[in-house]
Amino acid sequence: MKQFTGFPAKMQFTPVPNFFFSTLLPQISDITELKTTLHILGALYRKRGYPRFVTYGELLTNTSLIRSLKEAAKSPDEVLRQALEMATKRGTFLHLVLDRDGVPEDIYFLNTDSDRQIVAKIQNGELSLPGLKIEGESPIETEEEPDIFTLYEQNIGMLTPMIADELREAEKLYPVAWIKDAIREAVSLNKRNWRYIARILERWSSEGKDSGTYRRDLKKTEPDKYIRQKYDHMVRR
Repeated sequence: MKQFTGFPAKMQFTPVPNFFFSTLLPQISDITELKTTLHILGALYRKRGYPRFVTYGELLTNTSLIRSLKEAAKSPDEVLRQALEMATKRGTFLHLVLDRDGVPEDIYFLNTDSDRQIVAKIQNGELSLPGLKIEGESPIETEEEPDIFTLYEQNIGMLTPMIADELREAEKLYPVAWIKDAIREAVSLNKRNWRYIARILERWSSEGKDSGTYRRDLKKTEPDKYIRQKYDHMVRR
């Protein structure tokens, strides 16, 4: 066995949920399932955009993963499929088979509440993935303009599960165009956080987006307008 030379002074880290160590790890006895699970967690963390998933093709071309799965009696492809089947059966990941130009594509999501909702939307046709489709559907055309999740990650910051939930809730309350405009407005003011974007949407909802009420010079003209409105019943006249 080749001796490990140690970790370098400067290196990147991949976060792993505490729940993995406390609940999932004690259940895993197969080393190939464990290796595959850890590689997928790392791959999902490095993903950008919405939603986050990995494909079987991506895993099969992962040199580090495939090297660690080599067994004399089986091919890496066979070992990887067995490991994925165990992890999916255990409930660690959610598995979908979609169509890419007539060829089946296996994709894997982390088994979280938000990703279960995503999988359900894909299955009932509410959500589509670029280049992938449910069998029998017409080919999916990729939108030129990014969705609100991609737009947020490109301009504001990392799309955490909590922020993704906030965006999904915002979709139920406001037009998608408003959310995109609010993100752009926040960027133009260098207020790159969700709380500021939410305040913009709330102001547009109460004052009217096109009424001219929300302007960049709002603080100069009426700095405490919204405070007075919210706490009007508490102000002594």
